[in-house]
Parts: sequence; structure tokens; C-alpha cells
Amino acid sequence: MAADKAGNAARAWQRMLSGRRLDLLDPSPLDVEISDIAHGLARVARWNGQTVGDHAFSVAQHSIVVEDLACRMVEDLEPKWRLAMLLHDAPEYVIGDMISPFKTVMGGDYKVVEARLQAAIHLRFSLPQKLPEKIKKLAKRADIVSAYFEAVELAGFDAAEAARIFGRPRGFSPLGLKPWPAAQAQTRFLERFAELEAAISKG
Repeated sequence: MAADKAGNAARAWQRMLSGRRLDLLDPSPLDVEISDIAHGLARVARWNGQTVGDHAFSVAQHSIVVEDLACRMVEDLEPKWRLAMLLHDAPEYVIGDMISPFKTVMGGDYKVVEARLQAAIHLRFSLPQKLPEKIKKLAKRADIVSAYFEAVELAGFDAAEAARIFGRPRGFSPLGLKPWPAAQAQTRFLERFAELEAAISKG
């Protein structure tokens, strides 16, 4: 465990606006609140904020796009797996959105913390700690499609460059992405979460 200059154990928790204190090294599902997730993700910028428009393209908006794309790929996707799509980047409400090149530099420790947070989030909302492989692959595919269109429509990439990095999506028209204000992204994320929870409860 890390220590401060005085030799005391370094603080590894963050206080959330809900009042919860989430331990980053040993996160408890009991300290995970959807209001905190929505608030945080709506204020975390994709692409380190290097996107066009008056507002950042938030992880909350990206998550809604990914869930929609996954549903287009698998039309009869169960509500619980749609929820998994919506929450695929949920740990970033605590650790932020690091661009892929930096994640590569950071290596394993970052991924360990991210995985623990994701497992706690899944348990909190009655999803498996580890998703079935086909669901993980679907989330990855939808994430990459979203990244391609974000790159071209928002982040200044030309189509050829984006295709080299992400692959050119087949069967998808341009998404017409426009970044939402943080408050709108937060509200729409919470609304979609509530819709999916209701669908899950109906069975």
C-alpha cells in the first residue's frame, strides 16, 4: 500500500457528491451510486477535450452512443446487456478517460484498478462481475465504431486516418455527433439508465 511522506497509509478513497467514500483500491458496490456515475461521466471529456464545439464530448454521451450502436448490431439484445453497454466506461467517473496511447504507457496497474471498479459497479447493478465473452466483444465493437465516428466528426481526423486506426465501420451512416452540455448529458444518461432498469425489472 502506498504511503505519504510521514509513513502513513496514503488516502485511497474519493468522496462523492452523494456523500459516499469510494475506495479506489478495494471498491465496495455499496459505495457506488448511479447519480455519482452520471455526474462524473458527464464531466469527463473524451479525446482529452480535443473536439470541436462549445462543449466537451463527454463519456456519458459516448456511453449512450455505444449502447445505441450495440442495439443496432444485435436487435434483440437483452436489457441487462444493454445496461452493460451503457456502463462499459463507468469506472471513468472516478479515474477519468485516459486516451489509449497513455493507457499503454501506464500498463497493468491502471487496468487492475479499472477492473476492480468495473466489478464493483456490475455487482451494484446486478450484472455479472465478468461479462460473457460475446457481450465483451460486442461492447468493444460498438466502442470502436463510436470512436471512428467521434474521430471523424469531432476530433479532426480525416476518414483515411481514422480507418487506419479504428477500421472503417460497415453498415453505419455518419452519426452526426454534436457534444451536449454536461447537464444534458447527465440527465440523458440517468434517463436511459432508468429506462433500462425498468425493462430489466419487467423481465
